[in-house]
Amino acid sequence: MMRDRHMLCTGGTGALGSRVTTALIRRGARVTVPVFDRAEGDRLQSELGPLQSHLTLVEADLRDEGQVARLVEGMARLDALAHLVGGFAMGATTEFTLDRYREQIELNLTSTFLVVKHALRRMRAADYGRIVTVASRSAVEPSAEQAIYSACKAAVLAFTRAIAAETRGTNITANCVLPSVIDTPANRRSMGDADASKWVRPERLAETIAFLSSEEAGDLRGSALQVYGSV
Repeated sequence: MMRDRHMLCTGGTGALGSRVTTALIRRGARVTVPVFDRAEGDRLQSELGPLQSHLTLVEADLRDEGQVARLVEGMARLDALAHLVGGFAMGATTEFTLDRYREQIELNLTSTFLVVKHALRRMRAADYGRIVTVASRSAVEPSAEQAIYSACKAAVLAFTRAIAAETRGTNITANCVLPSVIDTPANRRSMGDADASKWVRPERLAETIAFLSSEEAGDLRGSALQVYGSV
């Protein structure tokens, strides 16, 4: 259980994030979700119904360090972080523009660095914390035309494991989940006739993330949990 734990869930309004936010709140957590578009937050509140009393929405751009710092410092307490923000892009490396490359770095790696950096400061002060990041199967099994995305997610995994090493000997943990294709409406639209029944169900992945965010997961450090469904 996570009763009265204070969670920061980035990307908490998305197809996976809304499931993670719901799973955390159902366990008793109070969840802060940063939003870039207020309409996304309104939709999440509507989905949560009466559970929204445990939700706090804060407008923030996670690529801006000042905004990230204010977001984290504005929380009454920070017991756990689930960092779900990221972005996918594919294309032949020879055709990949520098602007798209920089966008991938900002979304996937810079946001991870900034949020973990400031969350970790608060966790160190309390000598307690749970950090969960999301990489991808592509981090360890790179695919054709996903060179930049795969490199970004590999960096997220390495960064998370380095944080686990930095926090060894404390009551702070850092772990990473590596999903394959997640069964979301966007993926179904983009992947046409693929067999979605073999993909990772977002609600099941959410349960894994919620467990890693809990006190009970204190013995897991630097793990790379492969959540591949049956693909």
